[in-house]
Amino acid sequence: MATWAGIFKQGFYQKSEAMTSGDGRGVIRAQMDPFRLRSLPNDDIYFFAKRVDNSRVVRQSDPAARGEMASALVAATLLMILAVSIIMPKAAWMLEGYKLEALKQERQTLLDQKRELEVREASLLSPERLGELAIANNLTSPGVDQIVHLDARGDASMAANRVPAAVPTNNAASARNH
Repeated sequence: MATWAGIFKQGFYQKSEAMTSGDGRGVIRAQMDPFRLRSLPNDDIYFFAKRVDNSRVVRQSDPAARGEMASALVAATLLMILAVSIIMPKAAWMLEGYKLEALKQERQTLLDQKRELEVREASLLSPERLGELAIANNLTSPGVDQIVHLDARGDASMAANRVPAAVPTNNAASARNH
């Protein structure tokens, strides 16, 4: 027995606790030890591994194996191409769907921002607000002599940067407005 359980089971405790008879016949019986190990399964089996030297063995080439390897490689390549050609369109559709949903969300966000800006612009340009700003800044309506009427002619004279001609003032017209 080559295991520790076998060594202890074999008689290590038996010899120390053996009882001999008075006539010297040897061991009569062993006393039962409460700390004795029970036997393990397959305790009586011993495996011996013999070292084998395969350094002088030379592998012979098999021409049929090379053809089988090539056909297996071609079959695996075709199978991989088939799998990729089936999976790639579905993956591309899924990615495009994600992009489309992101663009829809961005469009909705931009529409919401546009609506908020239009409401803000309308509130800033409302006549009531402009009237309040005019009163706050002491602005009044322009007088008659401050208004310049442009003649609508077809030539490009309107675009010229000139000082407007002095408008003749009529004392009677200005007296009526005050």
